[in-house]
Amino acid sequence: MRVELFDYALPPELIAQAPVSPRDAARLLLVDDGPLRETFVCELPHLLGPRDLLVLNDTRVLPTRFFARRGEVPVEVTLTERIDAASWWALARPGKRLRPGDRLDLASGLEAEVAGEDEEGRVRLAFTLGGEALSAAIRAHGGMPLPPYVRRAKGGDPHDIVDYQSVFARREGAVAAPTASLHLTDHLLARLDTAGIERCFVTLHVGAGTFAPVKADDTDRHRMHAEWCEVPEPAAAAIAAARARGGRIVAVGTTVLRTLEARVDAAGELLPGAGDTRLFVTPGYPFRVVDLLLTNFHLPRSTLFMLVAAFVGLERIKAAYAHAVAERFRFFSYGDACLLTRAPS
Repeated sequence: MRVELFDYALPPELIAQAPVSPRDAARLLLVDDGPLRETFVCELPHLLGPRDLLVLNDTRVLPTRFFARRGEVPVEVTLTERIDAASWWALARPGKRLRPGDRLDLASGLEAEVAGEDEEGRVRLAFTLGGEALSAAIRAHGGMPLPPYVRRAKGGDPHDIVDYQSVFARREGAVAAPTASLHLTDHLLARLDTAGIERCFVTLHVGAGTFAPVKADDTDRHRMHAEWCEVPEPAAAAIAAARARGGRIVAVGTTVLRTLEARVDAAGELLPGAGDTRLFVTPGYPFRVVDLLLTNFHLPRSTLFMLVAAFVGLERIKAAYAHAVAERFRFFSYGDACLLTRAPS
């Protein structure tokens, strides 16, 4: 399909620069086969039933953004993918001046040498530390790797360390947040428990590629970035039990949807296990697991907008986004959300 079909106009002032407080006070647009309706994320216990199952992504974001120096030259560095115990791929600005052998001081006691470059323009950094010592130094000195549309002064905002992390994050490895999860609070989760709505956890370590633009003019020519994901045995069992009782599978975020749909075999059975996925969902994709999707509003022409278009239909999602723009919903990572019901296949 032509990528231009997934475009829409967005006034820049609707791009959220910080979350609402409390998080579950975010607005929620309900998109199903009826009229569009508006409510709030905190109303989830009334929108779901005790037979339904929430599936959450428990990945934890590493603070991988640094304001480094090459000698006296400032260089902004964002680590994007761990290579081995002592090496990472990173984005650097300005990166064109970096050469193999250049040394970067990322923070006190955290140094790296430029060891090469890939075809995407990322630099390979070889650190003087390795293993858990390197991870501890990153956690101690790094800032949250916010997407480029969230504007911050040099040094960042200390609130992002908490705001850009879900309350149930536990498995460290993401370099971007599964942003639908950011709306859920401990109080809301307790209310969901009281309503008898069960939940389970899968993992997808979100990569920087989630924000990468689709440069091709046709979806058939776009190569999806790889991300590591896992469906544990307890999650697979919980999903099977929910289906058996006639409940709906509610994916909290596109990362959860991609994880579940990537682990289905040809017979439609969800298989527990782990591995990389490059699943690229566009209209015509045969969804086999997820019934409802809680998700934020996504960038035009992005793979995530293509995914939600596949889930509810292109015209339906365009109408929903036009409504959200007209009603001044807040967009992207720190913005409002929508609850999508899968269109009939």
